[in-house]
Amino acid sequence: MLRVATAGSVDDGKSTLIGRLLLDSKAIFEDQLEAVEATSKAKGHDHTDLALLTDGLRSEREQGITIDVAYRYFATPRRKFILADTPGHAQYTRNMVTGASTADLGLVLVDARHGLTEQSRRHTVLLSLLQVPHITLVVNKMDLVDYDEAVYTQIRDDFLTFAEQLEVPAVATFPISALAGDNVVATSDAMPWYTGTSLLEHLETAENADLFESKGARFPVQYVIRPQQGEHRDYRGYAGRVEAGTFTVGQEVVVLPSGVRTSIAGIDTLDATHDQALTGQSVTLRLADEVDVSRGDLIADAEHAPEVTREVTATICWMTTGALHSRQKLLLKHTTRTVKAVVDGLGARLDVNTLERDGEASELGLNEVGTVSLRLSQPLAVDAYATHRATGSFILIDPATGNTVGAGMISSTHGVEYTI
Repeated sequence: MLRVATAGSVDDGKSTLIGRLLLDSKAIFEDQLEAVEATSKAKGHDHTDLALLTDGLRSEREQGITIDVAYRYFATPRRKFILADTPGHAQYTRNMVTGASTADLGLVLVDARHGLTEQSRRHTVLLSLLQVPHITLVVNKMDLVDYDEAVYTQIRDDFLTFAEQLEVPAVATFPISALAGDNVVATSDAMPWYTGTSLLEHLETAENADLFESKGARFPVQYVIRPQQGEHRDYRGYAGRVEAGTFTVGQEVVVLPSGVRTSIAGIDTLDATHDQALTGQSVTLRLADEVDVSRGDLIADAEHAPEVTREVTATICWMTTGALHSRQKLLLKHTTRTVKAVVDGLGARLDVNTLERDGEASELGLNEVGTVSLRLSQPLAVDAYATHRATGSFILIDPATGNTVGAGMISSTHGVEYTI
């Protein structure tokens, strides 16, 4: 299974590319295609608008843009895929972050006519910060520049230079036309100068690499199960999802933030008991001792426990029109725990075009990225994002409206600046 997220500026053809992959890999039904063809004709198009396969909201179809994240599943004989079609419009950057946060591979689409834009660079920076293992450049709409090799080469070189500054690992690049299907599922005669593989073949063979050096098991508690009736009158279990590592029966663990040590007495699912629980599994843990555990606590490997702190330094992507500034009060949601937070100070603000950092920034505006120090009302058990994705990330919430206003990746609990 490979999770793929699209990225790039508005109208670069992300939805059309996913539609082309679905169509040419025979992953859509005839009635779906007929409906899209009918809608395309009604809108006056002289071609089938494949973007309609993913743009399902009425406002998306009316405006011709992607707003929400659309997930599509398809499979080839070689691999299964989950595709996240994320919006390119700057206003919906928060949705792009949502779609890319769990991706194994990010496709950065660039319109061959326009080259790299500010939004293309911003999305590439976000993919890098989210540590998406593979980043792939897709130069789309080559048919609109007469399949000119020089245009592709210039965009490719510009992107590779930018990616090198971000210390992104090896980047694969592809010239395509999603509308015409060139180099998407099969290579095209329209670009004889291109000697590489098709984009689909690249997706089928990309390794499921993991850039996160996870050390130690992590289990945020979502719910305490106490039936208190029948044969389960004395049952006490803690339900949640294993976010990292492996838990086994008899393993010594620590409950945080309290710091109480115990061991695992049992691991249950709906219909069975197990000797171990792996990353990604939703299970119920039973502990050997009766300890105080509630929603928001973290059960972790006792030998490799995270730090418990009331102060964190993080890289923040700010996602609302009102600026982020010092002394601002917010809610911070970390795994299953929500605490009050105060902005203690702003560090460097990143320029997504030049990658220069402004150390004198006094605020973060919409879609800006910077380093921020936060003080918390209650202690949290946290890791650096570079080692644990789930326990190293959080979202910021406006306490007045309940809206998500920012996403953060923890770099340090000691005020050390995160190297972007």
